[in-house]
Amino acid sequence: MLRWILSKKRPITWISAALLVIAYSAHYAFGQETIATWALMIASVLGAAPIAIQAFQALRVKVVSIDVLVTIAVIGALLIGNYEESAVVTFLFLFGDFLEQRTLNKTRSAIRELTEMAPESALKLMASGEFEEVEIDDVDVGDVLLVKTGAKVPVDGTVLTGEAYINEASITGEPVPAGKEKDAKVFAGTIVDNGTIQIRADRVGEDTTFGKIIELVEQAQDAKSEAERFIDRFAKWYTPAVLALGAIVWLITRNVELAITILVLGCPGALVIGVPVSNVAGIGNGARHGILLKGSEVIHDFSRLDTLVFDKTGTLTAGTPKVADRVLYTTDGEDAMAYLAAVEKQSDHPLARAIVEYLGETAPHEVQQTEVVKGGGITALVDGKRIAVGNVALMAQEGVLLSEKALADIDAFQRNGNSIVLTSVDGELKALMGVRDQIRPGVKESLDRLKKLGVRNLVVLSGDNQGTVDLVASELGLTEAHGHMLPEDKSAYIQQLKDKGHIIAFVGDGVNDSPSLALAQIGIAMGSGTDVAIETSDVVLMNSDFSRLPHALGLVKATARNMRQNILIAVGVVLVLLFSVFFSDWMNMSIGMLVHEGSILVVILNGMRLLRYKLRGV
Repeated sequence: MLRWILSKKRPITWISAALLVIAYSAHYAFGQETIATWALMIASVLGAAPIAIQAFQALRVKVVSIDVLVTIAVIGALLIGNYEESAVVTFLFLFGDFLEQRTLNKTRSAIRELTEMAPESALKLMASGEFEEVEIDDVDVGDVLLVKTGAKVPVDGTVLTGEAYINEASITGEPVPAGKEKDAKVFAGTIVDNGTIQIRADRVGEDTTFGKIIELVEQAQDAKSEAERFIDRFAKWYTPAVLALGAIVWLITRNVELAITILVLGCPGALVIGVPVSNVAGIGNGARHGILLKGSEVIHDFSRLDTLVFDKTGTLTAGTPKVADRVLYTTDGEDAMAYLAAVEKQSDHPLARAIVEYLGETAPHEVQQTEVVKGGGITALVDGKRIAVGNVALMAQEGVLLSEKALADIDAFQRNGNSIVLTSVDGELKALMGVRDQIRPGVKESLDRLKKLGVRNLVVLSGDNQGTVDLVASELGLTEAHGHMLPEDKSAYIQQLKDKGHIIAFVGDGVNDSPSLALAQIGIAMGSGTDVAIETSDVVLMNSDFSRLPHALGLVKATARNMRQNILIAVGVVLVLLFSVFFSDWMNMSIGMLVHEGSILVVILNGMRLLRYKLRGV
């Protein structure tokens, strides 16, 4: 019976509203006092039923909730014959609950939209050689799947054949479709805008990036921050205090109506709901913009951030070396570059791959007697000519004379953070290549925005040599740069900053970054990083989009500010209402409940503004 009544809370709300309309019409339009009185009594009892049930359930677990205050107030109003007050109070309380749930559901729209975007089926290659539609649960790692225009990518996978443009907004927050071809990675939950591809399933179900996003956002929205836990503790003691105040006022004044009014006006509804709605809306906004905030506690710490510490490779830089500078010491540069490309194609070294990519298509040459010189480079015979590609030590070993200009160029290249690749043909120096890891596009602009958001210290820690790290720091305007750092050195440095009272966020992407991500107050992982880094972190930037970092910081600052606003509104309204009861003649129970429910709606709407938050003017 009790469950049935609670399940009918919404119809009861509308019936109470109809009875109030009947009561006021009978009283003011037709002068039918008996009908008006009975309508108000029925509305009071009907409306009080679900509230009283909720109060009883709270008392069973030893919690004096808001429902207890309202139930006592309504019963008191009925006993003294104030049926209008009791009917209006119950309706406003129920209607306020309806508005609260409806608006809260909107703040959770991000997770609901994500869940609705989850793929439910896939076209799977069967033993017969035909593709058949199967449930997503029937797809295993290694299966070959067909994805057509307009379809959702069912799993995380690798493109085997075909080309397509895919909308990856559900993963990266980026609305522009990404082009995909053979060997490209695709993510579950993304949508093929144009094209047809066959993919190999690499991750399925909850192991996909999309599945992890849903899990993380759900966990984050369910978690409580320190502010919320404080509000819960406060409400636990505040509600009995209001009950005691009402009893004291009645004992002193013997005015039952005044005591009941205090119970109604003292309800801390806006205070209890204000902080959670801000957190949920902030986390929802982050999810829509490719930023995963793992819980409300992250918002509290992140919003007070003063120091950002970065790993260099894969975070500030792209993590893939490219040719940055080149000098030729010959007039037949085209032939020298063709020889260089032919030799470097024999190697899988990162510097060799960078040079081959840089040179592109060159004239083909037959390569023989290839020999890798440990710590030096590579030698080979190309069209009968001896080619040596490597560092200064290899050139010395090959008897290649380096001119003063070449030595000066080498020194300049090294000062700019380049790895040196020299090329000689038959003992004569032909070319110098400078290869280095490139700064991520847009990183400097993002760092400038972070400074404007109040981050005072920008620090880079890297295992690379100090000269290279200093160059990156100088180019990006960082405040500190430390090279030759092992994982334990990075952790020790972060601990030193914490001991000095700094609020630190560490940004990294590798397994070696995991200790630092865990140790910092806020660990921020790049979404393309290792699973360990992502699991250890507090914030994940999907698709490794560094430009999301300023939005993330601005968002958490706006969320923390929004929480403070809601607390101020809630406490301010209660104080004004209680002051008005004692020092004004116009305040009564109905007006107080109307203002009280209005304050709940105000803090919810204030929190919902975060769903539309965008970083501007920074």
